[in-house]
Order: sequence, then C-alpha cells, then structure tokens
Amino acid sequence: MSKVIFRTAVLALLAAGIAGCATTTFTSTWRDPATPPINPVGKTVCAVFVARDESKRRAGEDQLAADLTAHGAKGIAAYTILPDAMRGDGEAARAAFRAAGCNGAVTMRVVGKDKELNYTPGMVMPGPYRGFGPYWGYGWGAAYSPGYLSTDTIISVETLVYSLAQDKLLWASTSRTTNPGNLDKLVNEVAVATAKEMQKQGLLAAQP
Repeated sequence: MSKVIFRTAVLALLAAGIAGCATTTFTSTWRDPATPPINPVGKTVCAVFVARDESKRRAGEDQLAADLTAHGAKGIAAYTILPDAMRGDGEAARAAFRAAGCNGAVTMRVVGKDKELNYTPGMVMPGPYRGFGPYWGYGWGAAYSPGYLSTDTIISVETLVYSLAQDKLLWASTSRTTNPGNLDKLVNEVAVATAKEMQKQGLLAAQP
C-alpha cells in the first residue's frame, strides 16, 4: 500500500470515527432557584428509567444507579424497590422510595429518536508535480478522496431530579445524544453530561 493510499484510508477512518462518537448537548435546562448546591455524598438516590419494556427499564436503572454512585451518592435501581406492577402509582412509588431511605430520585425518559443524514465532501490532496517519477506514483495512488454520506441517530432524553423529602422538582433538562451505541452508553453519557451541567449551574456541588 502506497503512503498516499494509506494516508487517505486513515483520514477516512478518522472521519468515520468522529461521526460515530456519541455527543450530548442540552436543548433546555431548568433548576430550582431556591435550592442551594446539593452535595450527593452520603445521600441515597433512587434511579428511575421510564420504559415500557421491563428489561430496558432494569438495564437503564442499573446503569443510572451506577452513575449516581460514581458521583458520590448511593444509587439504587427503582425496580429493586418498586415492582413493575406498581410503577404507574406515583404516591405508592414515593412512599416506597422514602421507606427505603431514598432522599431523592433521578428519572430518565427517552422522548425522541431521529435520523440525520450528513454529507462529508471529498477533498483533493496536493501532489508532487515537479518530477515525472514522483507524480507518477502519486497520481496512480490517490489524488482524490471522494465524499460520503453518513446517518446519525439522535436520541432525546428528559432528565428530572426530585427531592423526595420535599416532593419537589429540583432540576429538569432535555438533551440530545448522537450515536450512543447502546442503552448503557446512552444513560452513562446523559448522566455524566447532566452532572456537569448541574455543577455549572450551581445546583450540584463540585466533587474533589
């Protein structure tokens, strides 16, 4: 493989890799202005992933609970406290979470899934034209890298943070994540991005 062809292949792989990486951005955020910065350390927080599919619910709550624990809280998956048959009863859920010692609850819900078509234009690489020999190898190798189409999957997620003791909404946000890959990666990326945004807006105390 010539150096030019190898370089072209590497550039194409890098471009494809960049397109495939998950990224999370916020389309809307809200925080309760009356609530001072919250330190999650030592607090028990219930992780809720709203999904009709029980297997997806459990997988999402397990991942969210792990992310909450990684940020200093004690994360507990809601399904370990509240059976699937009772998930539609808000008062029963709050009572069960409080009885389990939960100070707060974080809920995630997928609210949208979109496809986005992107075009990456081709590019012409400068070649060595001074000598016939150098140009010959270059010209037959690769002088033009063609453009290509790629499709991104964009998942919109609603994230809410509640104080169970006060029965009060503390944080609400809607985010968009591009190409998350799977449910665990989606929940993890949204959780990490949300924690950073909450710290930025002064609702979540920065961790050492």
